[in-house]
Amino acid sequence: MLPLADCWRWAAVALSLILFLSMFLGFSGAIEKMPLDVATVVYETGNSVIFILLYLVMAFLVLDAARLVHLIPKSWLYGNGAVSVALFVAMLAVFVYGNLHYYDKKRVPMEIKSDKMKGKRQVKAVLLSDLHLGYHNRRAELSKWVDMINAEHADLVLICGDVVDISVRPLLEERVAEEFRRLNAPVYACLGNHEYYSGEPKAQQFYRDAGITLLRDSVARACGLCIVGRDDRTNLRRKPLADIVRGSVSADEFTILLDHQPYHLEEAERCGVDFQFSGHTHYGQVWPASWVTDAIYEDAFGPLQKGRTRYYVSSGMGIWGGKFRIGTRSEYVVLTVGE
Repeated sequence: MLPLADCWRWAAVALSLILFLSMFLGFSGAIEKMPLDVATVVYETGNSVIFILLYLVMAFLVLDAARLVHLIPKSWLYGNGAVSVALFVAMLAVFVYGNLHYYDKKRVPMEIKSDKMKGKRQVKAVLLSDLHLGYHNRRAELSKWVDMINAEHADLVLICGDVVDISVRPLLEERVAEEFRRLNAPVYACLGNHEYYSGEPKAQQFYRDAGITLLRDSVARACGLCIVGRDDRTNLRRKPLADIVRGSVSADEFTILLDHQPYHLEEAERCGVDFQFSGHTHYGQVWPASWVTDAIYEDAFGPLQKGRTRYYVSSGMGIWGGKFRIGTRSEYVVLTVGE
């Protein structure tokens, strides 16, 4: 399609390949040795190319199909400057929109009324998932999120995993734990799969430094609520939910379950959990990957009710990889529980 000499076309192919391979550099140990700002550029470039490549493949499939059925002339795809520019502008518009939409964090209000809260005061909690702090979501970004959370004047902050992205190193270098300590409410969290990717012992230490109460197959009580945190299913030895709640949770307590990956939702219903909060899916981050998550999970995004148990699967506050949201959203949930 490019109206260029062969040497320049091959140069474009070579550049595209280099950008694509930078993704693998971002997941190798080499990124740990780079200066932080350089590592951020390598990470964001490589992981952005994945999504751009996806949309280019879809665009060329449509163009090729249209050519085969004679909806467009063959000349559109050979040495055509006008079509090249049009495609470039279209891709630019889509991904500029996707980037701006990523930064537009949606506040999702949610209210649950329960007889179990009779005689107790109403509790307000901010629910977060998938912050993915690291080379791309750095301290300055988290600082804005902390301000948004503090503006809610909540009683609790609950996080269901993937606070860390792929490495604890950038969090330590920028002293990100200090930002969490600015939160004006106690924080409870469970682990996600990315805490294991980044090195689970280091991630645990970061949680402690940040003042986050980590629940690993354990139970805590705060503000009249019972909070159950499951270890991530990456740990094949994590306890069954029934074993965690047996003898630890009373039937008359309003129970919130934090479980990063929303598999086997029926377990929470069987165990009498009142509300489960999960993340992990990102709802695919960009369309049409959201169709894939819909096919994999019973609930890939949003609210669900099974029996007396309510669920919410969040698309996440942060994101993995390129900072694009197309057909999905970045969000945090503001939950009120009362009588």
